[in-house]
Amino acid sequence: MKGLPEERAVRLAQYMIEEKATVRQTAAKFGISKSTVHKDITTRLKKLNAVLYDRVQEVLYTNKKERHIRGGMATREKYRTQAGRDTARQGKKNGHPC
Repeated sequence: MKGLPEERAVRLAQYMIEEKATVRQTAAKFGISKSTVHKDITTRLKKLNAVLYDRVQEVLYTNKKERHIRGGMATREKYRTQAGRDTARQGKKNGHPC
């Protein structure tokens, strides 16, 4: 994402607010690092647009409160998928075509 850092900061904040996106999701969407996203929406945006800064901080706060839940869900899915593969392997070992 080329352009002025100030313009980028505003666009990143707008995206995060509209999509309720995480820093990681925003970085992936715009093809930049998480560090750049964080720097833009905290340091640069605070100087440029206080209202937008406050709104994006609310999104960041919500994401921070919910991250342990998302992490738990990801772990649960990981082990659910792994258990499915293990069950399929057991079936093949026992002569079942599963």
